[in-house]
Amino acid sequence: MIGDYMKTCEITGEGKPCSDQIKKLKETIDKIPDGEELQSRSERFKAISDPTRLKILYLLQDGELCVCEIINILEKPQSTISHHLNVLKNSGFIKGRKEGVWIHYKLIDPEVVDLIGNLVK
Repeated sequence: MIGDYMKTCEITGEGKPCSDQIKKLKETIDKIPDGEELQSRSERFKAISDPTRLKILYLLQDGELCVCEIINILEKPQSTISHHLNVLKNSGFIKGRKEGVWIHYKLIDPEVVDLIGNLVK
C-alpha cells in the first residue's frame, strides 16, 4: 500500500508529501501491529522457514503422530526431530500429549498447512 502512495506522490514546494498523502500514510501505519506483535509474528515465520519443520507440519495435517513415526518417516536422528518439534511447539503450531515413553503431536490449527501453501503461491 505504501508503494502505491509513492507512485502518485505529489511533492509540495517544500520537498514534502502533501497533507492528504501524509494522512493516508498515518492511517496505514495505524493498522500495523505493534512491535511486540510484529516480533511474535516474525518468530513464527522463522519457525516454519526450515524444510524439516515444514515437512513435520505437512505430516501432521492428516492427524496425530508419535515422535517415533516422525523419526522413522524423516530418517533423521531423534535429537534433530525433537529440536524441530520443540521449535514448532514453542511457536504455537503443534501440541503434544504423552503416552508412555512417547509423545504424540498434532497441529493446533489443522488449516495452517493450507495457509502456508496459499501464502507462497
